[in-house]
Amino acid sequence: MARVNPGEFIRQVRQETSKVTWPSRRDTLISTAMVFVMVILAALFFFTVDQILSFIVRLLLGLGG
Repeated sequence: MARVNPGEFIRQVRQETSKVTWPSRRDTLISTAMVFVMVILAALFFFTVDQILSFIVRLLLGLGG
């Protein structure tokens, strides 16, 4: 890889960052909300599976009486 002087590097970085399309505030809020919803759904799913498996193990070991 060829060495680039610091001035050229800064110019290239600015050129590349000008190509970036940033999400709008609305897109960011929707994405954030979707992440929270998916985290809550995943937590509920794993909590339910854990409770079912715990019940089965206690039943099999005779500790649920």
